[in-house]
Amino acid sequence: MGDLKLGLAQGYWSRAPQENFIEMAQEAEKLGYDSVWSAESWGNDAFTPLCWIGAHTNKIKLGTAVVQLSARTPTACAMHALSLDLMSKGRFILGLGVSGPQVVEGWYGQPFPKPLARTREYIDIVRQVLAREAPVTNSGPHYPLPYTGDDGMGLGKPLKPIVHPVRKDIPIFMGAEGPKNIALSTEIADGWLPLIYNPYDESMYEKSLVNAKPDFEINQMVMVNIDDDLQAGLLRVKTFLSFYIGGMGAKTQNFHKDLFVRMGYEAEADKIQQLFMEGKRDEAINTIPDEFADSISLIGSKARIKDRLQAWRDSRVTSLLVATTDKKQLRDIAELVL
Repeated sequence: MGDLKLGLAQGYWSRAPQENFIEMAQEAEKLGYDSVWSAESWGNDAFTPLCWIGAHTNKIKLGTAVVQLSARTPTACAMHALSLDLMSKGRFILGLGVSGPQVVEGWYGQPFPKPLARTREYIDIVRQVLAREAPVTNSGPHYPLPYTGDDGMGLGKPLKPIVHPVRKDIPIFMGAEGPKNIALSTEIADGWLPLIYNPYDESMYEKSLVNAKPDFEINQMVMVNIDDDLQAGLLRVKTFLSFYIGGMGAKTQNFHKDLFVRMGYEAEADKIQQLFMEGKRDEAINTIPDEFADSISLIGSKARIKDRLQAWRDSRVTSLLVATTDKKQLRDIAELVL
């Protein structure tokens, strides 16, 4: 395994952006962090914060983890990527994912079915735009280019981007949770952005990653809390997990819950979802096993974290995306890893 790289995971906003999000990115750059990542849900978009960060930094890579496919057409997404990569002088990484049916159909008003086929078409179109070798066309059913529907005017013309890309090979990462989607990422993407990764037991992902190329990257967000109060640190991780398992998805289809089930926690997953939907969030949080929350995060004293970092170094993960808003924690992790 190679040396671990570090990134800063800024996630998506809740009520408003963190007041220090620019300072955190600048500090990460000074400390030798490789990248900084933004996200989107049904509030802020993922690209705009990176523009702001890119204007106030010089070398740190700028990644989306992740932009949602249904938020914009493939060519619109490629235009964002082209623009940001040009303005940042080749620092952009495009991370994208399908999201889930609640968001796709409830927020974007788009149909959710056939996410793998849509992803394949989407990334193919984005790569055509970035390559700028020929007018962009797509014969697939999800994103036909030019548009050929009966309700159109029949005047669509294949086009090449006016803008000349600074790089034709902007890295594309996929946010993926299901086995087939993860396997697809090894085929059509440059890297994978898991939601949950347990470095102490990688067996669940072995079959999905069997065709991964040697340079395939895995960038994992890790919640960090350097504090002697282990239980307080674990509570934050468990709160995050319970929200995804219990509240981010419909009762009949929740990819995050399905992932937790595949990891061996079916009874706990069912209970968390039930409690969450009954409004008993504290009880849902306490249903997450401490040992699981501990295995996917870096919590405890500096000495404890230094010891537990070895599992990540021995794993297939290539970058740890540190989720923190505290400069001291950012420095402490850099000292331990870099």
